[in-house]
Amino acid sequence: MSTLSWIVAVTLLGGVLSVVIASLFALRASAAQVPMLISYAVGALLGAVFIEVLPHAFSITTSVQTTAATILGGILLFFVLEKLVLWRHCHQEECEAHDPPVEINHDHGRSGLMILIGDTFHNFVDGILVAAAFLANIELGLVTAAAIIAHEIPQEVGDFLILLHSGYTKRAALLLNLMSSTAMVLGGVLAYFTLTTAQNLIPTFLALAAASMLYVSVADLIPGLHRRPELKSTFQQVVLIGLGIATIWVVGELAHSIA
Repeated sequence: MSTLSWIVAVTLLGGVLSVVIASLFALRASAAQVPMLISYAVGALLGAVFIEVLPHAFSITTSVQTTAATILGGILLFFVLEKLVLWRHCHQEECEAHDPPVEINHDHGRSGLMILIGDTFHNFVDGILVAAAFLANIELGLVTAAAIIAHEIPQEVGDFLILLHSGYTKRAALLLNLMSSTAMVLGGVLAYFTLTTAQNLIPTFLALAAASMLYVSVADLIPGLHRRPELKSTFQQVVLIGLGIATIWVVGELAHSIA
């Protein structure tokens, strides 16, 4: 097989495999369990941002200030995007902004849309990293792909839970995550033909991915956790958030040891 064939095959298989494995965990949750498991998703998102994505972005950027500004701009971008989605919802059907405050089970797809955009950026960067490794040698490419797949699984579990919480069906959540995973193939192919340019863009893509994860966790998900202020619920939320962070750390350490 040619190097390009290896890159396409491994990024396609890797993206699909991580989504399928994550779905085996996330899609087994009942509808009643999803709101509680959102705490785990918050931990997985925050862990991915502060343990993996941002350290990597800052370690390879040529300007920390530019990368930090990109994160800030990304947060503002996702705020505006969410406003546009909310505005469309208000004009299409009844609007939560006009209704009296009631207990709702989902957010009309807003947090799901934000996380899909961020996950697409992240998958694109993973494709670039896999391609760069394969261009060095085939063995390094395979090892790097295995590490990335292992690292992606806990985050994909969180993404599934957020999509379900956001009102998507299990089938739609699976299909949308599979579509997002194809960005890994695009990143790999682009990197094969324009590796230098693609690698220069990695800090920007990582900053935008981090911005989406931060925005969804802090602006959309954590406020929903405050609707359950009871001591027992708060304890469960803290434990699950900690479990999400710990999962990212443990899997990240294992992935780094493989690579």
